[in-house]
Amino acid sequence: MLDKLQIVKQRFDEVSDLIIQPDIISDQKTYVELTREYKSLRLLMDKRELYIEQTNNLAEAEEIISDGSDAEMVDMAKMQYDDAKAQIPLLEEEIKLLLIPKDPQDAKNAVVELRAGAGGDEASIFAGDLFRMYSKYCENRGWKVDTVDYSEGTNGGFKEIQFEVSGDDVYGTLKFEAGVHRVQRVPQTETQGRVHTSAATVMVFPEAEEFDVVVEAKDVRVDFFCSSGPGGQSVNTTYSAVRLTHIPTGLVAQCQDQKSQHKNKEKAFKVLRSRLYDLELAKKNEEDAALRGTMVTSGDRSAKIRTYNYSQGRVTDHRIGLTLYDLQNIVNGDIQKILDELMLADNTEKLKANNDLL
Repeated sequence: MLDKLQIVKQRFDEVSDLIIQPDIISDQKTYVELTREYKSLRLLMDKRELYIEQTNNLAEAEEIISDGSDAEMVDMAKMQYDDAKAQIPLLEEEIKLLLIPKDPQDAKNAVVELRAGAGGDEASIFAGDLFRMYSKYCENRGWKVDTVDYSEGTNGGFKEIQFEVSGDDVYGTLKFEAGVHRVQRVPQTETQGRVHTSAATVMVFPEAEEFDVVVEAKDVRVDFFCSSGPGGQSVNTTYSAVRLTHIPTGLVAQCQDQKSQHKNKEKAFKVLRSRLYDLELAKKNEEDAALRGTMVTSGDRSAKIRTYNYSQGRVTDHRIGLTLYDLQNIVNGDIQKILDELMLADNTEKLKANNDLL
């Protein structure tokens, strides 16, 4: 373990030196990548110091106990020995997880898109419920949510909505939410009291930096139009809303949330870059998922990943077979326990794939 950590320390010292070099600071892409690596390695270095401290404590305690000349010192050494014996295995497990190669995308912000699926008006209402759930979760995490574009449902909720989330390790957390979410409940529009099943699709893209994807101006058609509100009516008379069409791929991104045409165009380009970046990542994720035999972060948007059953107060995540009878708190933003289990399952698979790491 210490040999492996020594190699990591050498890289940490190297990165620490690089990020203060003027030529690195002036290269935005390299500087961002290195500062993210520094932050990740700093966590390992902190654990390394604790690990060395506890192994030294263990060796010191064993020496005093073996000597046995001072009864009082021996009693203290036994307590130190027991504490070190308990702490070392825990630290080793934490270090093993930190040594798993990090996905460089995980530290990025995210663009999230919710789309109502099968179920008509009820699906739109459910998409609105999911937006509220994620908004509350992000608020509790101290993350910023910024709406990009939306189309409201005729009876509430959204036919679709896009929003940006910025903060620490946003994509690495929210990527587990990608897939089809189902709801089983009596719709507001149901007069017979029958339970219906509706669905909404959640898509999560890592927010691409300008240097991640180069979008040529000649490849993008830019259209301006009036922002619209509920029912499609125009909410202003200026052509501030922006729609971008990437001609080679047919991908479309639009924004009408800002009053400024310039700001809408800027946000739409951010979404377009993220969509193009996601196309490249999707291929890699599919290959990785096939290699590891997992659906936890496969990126398969057609996969039904979770069911919210209102009559039973139950939420079931089908990827890991997790069922929680805590629906009200979950739809109010308390999804951390689900994400923790998904992260644990994903890390366990990564550990198996990297069992020769140490």
